[in-house]
Amino acid sequence: MRSIAQNAELALLLEVAGTPKPGNVDREREYADLRFEHFLAGAVGARPGLELAADPDGPPIGEAFERAVAGMSDQRGGNTQFGALLLLTPLARAAGRGNLAPSGVRAVVESTTVTDAAGFYRAFEHVAVAVDDPPADMDDLDVRRGSDAVPTLHARGLTLGGVMERSAGRDGVAREWTEGFPRSFGAAERLQELEGAVADRASRVFLELLADEPDTFVAINHDEVTAERVSERARAVLTGEEDADALAEELIEREINPGTTADIVAAGLFVALEEGLEI
Repeated sequence: MRSIAQNAELALLLEVAGTPKPGNVDREREYADLRFEHFLAGAVGARPGLELAADPDGPPIGEAFERAVAGMSDQRGGNTQFGALLLLTPLARAAGRGNLAPSGVRAVVESTTVTDAAGFYRAFEHVAVAVDDPPADMDDLDVRRGSDAVPTLHARGLTLGGVMERSAGRDGVAREWTEGFPRSFGAAERLQELEGAVADRASRVFLELLADEPDTFVAINHDEVTAERVSERARAVLTGEEDADALAEELIEREINPGTTADIVAAGLFVALEEGLEI
């Protein structure tokens, strides 16, 4: 029987193996400086941090997250799974506590502390992450400041859950944190419903999630209009009006990467594996 950390690592591997996932690196498509092998190495490197996250008596989840990101970054591609790890860390802790459900993850989020927030900020020192500019009143809490922002976190008493709440309006991963991971658990349910190879189910769920909601990573790196248009075209793929492989090739060429959607697929895969999804 696989451990919680093994299922988290496997979820990362299955997510990147799914194809086609328009705009994402997968087993058939990659960017010149961000390759399939980088994601494989990132998943393996994150394992020690995921083991800490899965331990109900382990260190604060902010520390576990930073450890996972540090291990993930030990490859030449840079940021491969930062957002996915930010979802997997509280999910793994909830699983370790025996309550991998929306209520269990909410309890993890509500129990976060300033120390957890500090670990989250330090994680940004290990890898470059595309983020939006902070609101005017949060310049001193720009995550790109890394550990330099930690004194401000302590001064404001801002927990990791609080940090996510402030970012939820602009970031889909943060929104999962504040709403009880609805899309992650929904993806898990859909993965269980589908048939066939799990990696192929993952690519289908990716398209469904992308069709359902514009990707915030695309909005940050391009604009909201582009994100909306990508969602429209994902819907066209699902109705047979567009070809998934052709769209995948185009988005790779245009460097439009729906990374948040991929992160949620990875989270859904983890939940489904913990619930007994067979490989």
